[in-house]
Amino acid sequence: MYIKDGICYAGELVPSIEVSSIKLLDSAMMLVTFSTGEVRLFDVLSLLNKGSAYVPLSEEKNRQTAKVTYGFVSWMDGEIDIAPETMYLESYKYSQEFTA
Repeated sequence: MYIKDGICYAGELVPSIEVSSIKLLDSAMMLVTFSTGEVRLFDVLSLLNKGSAYVPLSEEKNRQTAKVTYGFVSWMDGEIDIAPETMYLESYKYSQEFTA
């Protein structure tokens, strides 16, 4: 657990990592570019196992509201968010060579 900007987060602090941009893909997947320059693949539906707060993301219309706010991803005008460190740790390495 750690505190950043007066907010308490679960998990371990990964120094200086933020979400720079996102690209929504089919099947609830998202390409996430981090402040490290890495692009990683994140499965939004994996959040459904993290508690009832993420249940609204089971609906595509709510997943489509994703945006980057202050270095992290939020949905539904900030009602749901995820720490960039968690998103990084739970995402998969991505290589441009896999794109068509």
